[in-house]
Amino acid sequence: MYFLRTESFSQFIRLYPIITIIIAIHTAFFVFNHVLTIFMPGLESYYYLLMGQNYFIAVEGEYWRLITPIFLHAGFTHVLFNSFSLVLFGPVLERMLGKFKFILAYLICGILANVATLYLAPLNYASVGASGAIFGLFGLYVFMLLFRQDLLDSQSRQMIMVIVIFALVMTFVNSNINIYAHIFGLIAGVALGPIILNRVRPIPHYF
Repeated sequence: MYFLRTESFSQFIRLYPIITIIIAIHTAFFVFNHVLTIFMPGLESYYYLLMGQNYFIAVEGEYWRLITPIFLHAGFTHVLFNSFSLVLFGPVLERMLGKFKFILAYLICGILANVATLYLAPLNYASVGASGAIFGLFGLYVFMLLFRQDLLDSQSRQMIMVIVIFALVMTFVNSNINIYAHIFGLIAGVALGPIILNRVRPIPHYF
């Protein structure tokens, strides 16, 4: 089973450094914005400088807002859920792809999700969160389900199918969800599959 985590904390950090760094960034931004600003009012302005806001991207040319929102979150539940999703579903891909290809795929999917949000959402739309990038990882798994089943064992294939369907349903059920980022992050992951998974082989450790 691919998605059972049996590593200790130190083993996880050593085996999956990119995921560890991403989660550390999530946590640092969350603590800085939601904890430290309580004691130092005014510092929260940096959060609004980094979040995705269509007006400032389209009109003011602040294109960094296509990248920085991937690492920001709206609250504790938001950052916890996205970080937990990375812990569960990221390690397999980091091992399969290697550090460089994994972070490249993650960022490309997250950025394309934010570009879709820019073009499809209203000009006054604002968003934060890693969901677009995480749905991009789901998209890579969908590509495996369709075209590279040799990369996943049968239990993992069943689990990822259920998770993707559940995630898509919740996308349209929950409020305050960036539907554009979820859908186009997923599409970006599937589209990247033929390129990013080219010549990738199953992880021997898991068999």
